[in-house]
Amino acid sequence: MGRLIVVSNRVNPPADSGVGTAGGLAMALAAALREDKGLWFGWSGQTVETYTGQMSMQKVGGVTVALLDLEEQDQSEYYNGYANRTLWPLFHYRTDLVAYERSFDEGYTRVNTRFAETLLPLIGPDDLIWVQDYHLIPLARELRKRGVTNRIGFFLHIPWPARSILSTLPRHGELVEALFSYDQIGFQTEDDCENFVDYAVHDVQAVVSDGGLVEAYDKKVRAKAFPIGIDAEDFEETLKSDAAEAYRKLMVKSQAGRKMVLGVDRLDYSKGLEERFAAYETLLADNPDLHEHLFMLQIATRSRDDVDAYQDLRARLDTISGQINGAYATVDWVPLRYVNRPYRRDELAGIYRAAHIGLVTPLRDGMNLVAKEFVAAQDPANPGVLVLSQFAGAAEHMKEALIVNPLSREDMSEAIKKGLAMPLKERKARWEALYDNVRTHDVARWRDQFVACLKAA
Repeated sequence: MGRLIVVSNRVNPPADSGVGTAGGLAMALAAALREDKGLWFGWSGQTVETYTGQMSMQKVGGVTVALLDLEEQDQSEYYNGYANRTLWPLFHYRTDLVAYERSFDEGYTRVNTRFAETLLPLIGPDDLIWVQDYHLIPLARELRKRGVTNRIGFFLHIPWPARSILSTLPRHGELVEALFSYDQIGFQTEDDCENFVDYAVHDVQAVVSDGGLVEAYDKKVRAKAFPIGIDAEDFEETLKSDAAEAYRKLMVKSQAGRKMVLGVDRLDYSKGLEERFAAYETLLADNPDLHEHLFMLQIATRSRDDVDAYQDLRARLDTISGQINGAYATVDWVPLRYVNRPYRRDELAGIYRAAHIGLVTPLRDGMNLVAKEFVAAQDPANPGVLVLSQFAGAAEHMKEALIVNPLSREDMSEAIKKGLAMPLKERKARWEALYDNVRTHDVARWRDQFVACLKAA
């Protein structure tokens, strides 16, 4: 039997189970590859003056990785350009932030071609190829051009936009056509899958058969939802670590008897951080009796600092957090703790466990594994409450959370207040159902279902 080859923009398996930060995708892929003894191929994150196509092979955290360096122009046009200034905002419904330049498109195609040419010699006749995310949509097309007949699957970790949104992208038809070089496409939610099929049927007159088989461009691809999960067993072990316990104790001491409302995200406009801060401010304004009895801790790890939209977002959040603390803080109470530094996964586990409310309120999200990590970290005897955006992929399955509209500050404010006052019996009942879902829909199930379907494609 052949190997599983995972291809992604960045290759970052953690050297140990503690180092993953918010999100957990690296943990999910690494767990899959360790079990299947596969290969992880992608960009090293390093740039060179002149592209050579040379790879470096190494073992990281029990995973064999193959790393490719790109040119600075590649990083600018493919990664910062088409991936993060064009596709990312578009797929998250932020058409106001989409930047489209021909050089971005050219860089995107060029890097996918380079990935295909470099990966080609590593592919065995029976290997399964599993391509990850929006950076590499054209990769299967480039591999097919070079004679690869292996089964190739694609998984999209972010939302697939509605047809009306996607059609605003210049040359959107070419992007969709490239997906038909795959044997199988996986989406986080049924809604995302339906959006893809809707576009294919209405814009390219695709024919849809039972089981999600979509035929267009004289090709057939199976489209299906495969909701990703976390490595629940591994996370439970992480909770037992010295670092997790130390951070739990640290946070309990820091709370000084107050209740903690927690958010853990990458610093990204898709996460709804401005709206979250506004909702918290509304909570404070409408409920003076809560003053000095709670605080909000928002961990927002910086990302994509060289993209203007992220620089602007950080500046706005700095301003808003300062305004909230300036208006409500007292000499011994800071209502909003806003932190931009990253934390290890084991440290986050302890922070999660000490929280009374977990705020996961993105404006759009593919899944959001932080929601699942928060649930997995809770004390069964006294669990916290998850407040979850209706636009997070996780909301499709985690219905026992307090589901909110992240665009409504009143909706979020009321949910936080409800969670803070929720009786223990209700908190335990909601948590037990959520935890059962996290354990059942874990990363092993995600991997096994996707790979089994790809083999049968």
